[in-house]
Amino acid sequence: MAHDVTGPRDASRPGAARRLAASTPPEAGRRGRGATCNPTGRFETARQEAFHDPDWAADAPAALRTQVSSERSTRIIARNTSPDIPFDRSINPYRGCEHGCIYCYARPTHAWLGLSPGLDFESRIVAKPDAARLLLRELAAPGYSPETIALGTATDPYQPVERTHRITRAVLEVLRDTRHPVGITTKSDLVLRDLDILSAMAADDLVLVAISLPTLDPVLARRLDPRAPRPDKRLAAMARLSEAGVPVMVNVSPIIPGLTDHEIEAILAHARAHGASRIGHALLRLPGEVADLMADWFAEHYPQRKDRAFALLRQARGGRENDPRFGHRFRGEGAYAAMIGQRVRLAGTRLGYGFGRMALNRAAFRRPGAQLALF
Repeated sequence: MAHDVTGPRDASRPGAARRLAASTPPEAGRRGRGATCNPTGRFETARQEAFHDPDWAADAPAALRTQVSSERSTRIIARNTSPDIPFDRSINPYRGCEHGCIYCYARPTHAWLGLSPGLDFESRIVAKPDAARLLLRELAAPGYSPETIALGTATDPYQPVERTHRITRAVLEVLRDTRHPVGITTKSDLVLRDLDILSAMAADDLVLVAISLPTLDPVLARRLDPRAPRPDKRLAAMARLSEAGVPVMVNVSPIIPGLTDHEIEAILAHARAHGASRIGHALLRLPGEVADLMADWFAEHYPQRKDRAFALLRQARGGRENDPRFGHRFRGEGAYAAMIGQRVRLAGTRLGYGFGRMALNRAAFRRPGAQLALF
């Protein structure tokens, strides 16, 4: 049962999500989902808290179904000026992500929609069906200057709903036709569906595909990102892309202290054997509600590792669970973070990886004509 509590809400306070998780319906109702609970968004004026009533016989929870709604946007290219990020523009065809990665730093953005960063984030997806049309219009603007567009920086452009909505493919078709450089980040082998577009773009140095692989353990992967393809499928996708001439980056991210950090060298070795030529990596970060959601997840799946994981994370985050400062957000600081960085560099050098940002071809860009931009 649940009751509403009105009044000011600070969902980021310690323990907010954990209190909800204690009375969350059993796993049968959320099979294939990453979050253990669905805390109220921090901008809401009322919150719902679950509690146990011994006189009320609750029905078995129904399976949580994915709901997709549409958003009518006025622009599709998002801009940033962060010194931590190697790109200044990005496109996300979807809000929310059905992959359900418990650690996803984008979860708090769902609160802006009046939804929960918990189960809502992975089951209530917002699609942007006008993405390709808007992109064409923005690329046609007289003052537009081409730089690499990052596709899928907050949510995965190849999450399961893309199979039917095909928004990512439509965006890629525009980028191919205008010969615009793009960097793609995904966990899904669905990217191979668009190999015809990607291989053609790769021939002109217009594309890089980064595949995220935080673990090689299929059991752990099933719990960390339950609806993303298994690690072996991601490795196979790297091989297919590489064989087709598409440059591949392995994104060892996030590195979770005390849980996945021992796998760094093995991940890099397997990815290199499957055609990856560049490395990306980032230490786990837990902004906003993600800290409580991750704590609940540890308590359910790996309770014996929780204290050590959070202790190591705080060592690298200035005593906190998240350090939002520029220059520290992704890499952390202190002895533990330095050790992680050194291991990545040593293993990457030994295996022959390239480091640093890959320069893509900007000179080939063809601005859409005025007539084309009307569609």
